[in-house]
Amino acid sequence: MNADDRNILARGRVATRLPAQNLERARRFYAEQLGLEPVDERPGGLLYRCGGTDFALFKSAGASPGTFTQMGWEVDDIETVVSELRERGVVFEEVDLPGLRTKDGIADIDGNYPSKGARGERAAWFRDSEGNMLGIGEPVV
Repeated sequence: MNADDRNILARGRVATRLPAQNLERARRFYAEQLGLEPVDERPGGLLYRCGGTDFALFKSAGASPGTFTQMGWEVDDIETVVSELRERGVVFEEVDLPGLRTKDGIADIDGNYPSKGARGERAAWFRDSEGNMLGIGEPVV
């Protein structure tokens, strides 16, 4: 018996859920700033698909703390993505912490997961209209 046979979750797909206090405001942000449209919707929820992976926004009375990355995209050219999103009005976080500093919204991070075959990552973060912290990363090979 291998590990996948013992762990039924290893066969499942992971899907992110992000809270939205105002679902219509969030829909506008994701459409106008990120260029994303829902592939499906239900009362109180919007389903998006990016690169074969789903994430959903759901109406919630609770607010996101926005103090950590809740979801991220891995891209091939972070500078182009950041530039295009800025043109659409996305505001990127500036970080100045020991070992983590952004320059023009992009941080160079040493180290990456060995299974990804990269030696590091370039990363940028922004908040959506609901305060969710979202990230963009580009592996450095």
